[in-house]
Amino acid sequence: MQQGEEHSVSAALHRSIRAAIERQGGWLPFDRFMAMALYAPGLGYYSRAERPFGLLPESGSDFVTAPELSPLFGRVLARQLAPALQASVSGALWEFGAGSGALALQLLEALEELGQAVERYTIVELSASLRARQRETLAAHAAKVVWIDALPERIEGVVVGNEVLDAMPVQLLHFDGTQWFERGVIAERDGFVFADRATDLRPPAEGPFVPGTTTELHAQAEAFVATLAERLERGVAFFIDYGFPQAEYYHPQRHGGTLMCHRAHRADADPLADVGCKDITAHVDFTGLALAAQQAGLDVIGYTSQARFLMNCGLLELLQGADTKTVAHAQKLITEHEMGELFKVIAFARDVEFEPVGFAHGDRTHTL
Repeated sequence: MQQGEEHSVSAALHRSIRAAIERQGGWLPFDRFMAMALYAPGLGYYSRAERPFGLLPESGSDFVTAPELSPLFGRVLARQLAPALQASVSGALWEFGAGSGALALQLLEALEELGQAVERYTIVELSASLRARQRETLAAHAAKVVWIDALPERIEGVVVGNEVLDAMPVQLLHFDGTQWFERGVIAERDGFVFADRATDLRPPAEGPFVPGTTTELHAQAEAFVATLAERLERGVAFFIDYGFPQAEYYHPQRHGGTLMCHRAHRADADPLADVGCKDITAHVDFTGLALAAQQAGLDVIGYTSQARFLMNCGLLELLQGADTKTVAHAQKLITEHEMGELFKVIAFARDVEFEPVGFAHGDRTHTL
């Protein structure tokens, strides 16, 4: 999208958000603002035709995901998905928020090599522009891939979500030392500013919380997991994302919260600027997700760091004899200061029995 077109779309999104604020009496909860900034049809960040995923800003991308960084990510993940597919007695694989389609392509090819070919690959994708890009990426597998734009009523098989939970809208809370407030957005001049209102909402952890603390609640992500749990009749679900267990998430030292924006491979902490032109994310509260899944009837079968998961699944074996560039990119998936420690993998299951090799060593479920 050219600069003039971007400005026009951004202006239209601004008008739409301002109208929503006016309809809500002049104050819009942050989760509603975030939902519009990211997903407003034709206007939100993920609804546009630009390419947000890629290795370098020169490619027009804003950030890189693991499958874009290294094709080995999907090949290694497939080693865990193959026995899960077999245990679920289903050839159905489901992916939520498939991005560029890179992970789907890697999984389809790797699972076929492993002798566990996918019969049907369903992508649940809200963005029409991303669906178009995925169709292009997956053209060679068109007979197996279908797209839907809403959670189905019934699911059997294996579910995958890579960096999908962090982009779900969050509520913002602020603590002034004596009282909790919900943080929302109001219109001011040509832009938006934060405004707080007293609330009964509270973080799920007891604290202590220092004055000035701002943090997030993940009601939408937890509701998504609970709904998925209700509809997963038989199968396994794997989610890979960045985040922490609750005790770390709401630690007093993390008093600024985790909300972050990404554009052109640069990060900033102001979601009210350049609305619709950059990604807005928050780290995941994995304890909240685990509790939501368990309360809806799923078993938590594993939780560990991305590094440990990938090594358990054989990443180091696949790197033997690889060229320097391949090794360098793959190392970013597992090194502690890159993606290895911040990113976690959590898995839920219903009515299946198999050995989840990804959690064979270093399982951290006890920390949730």
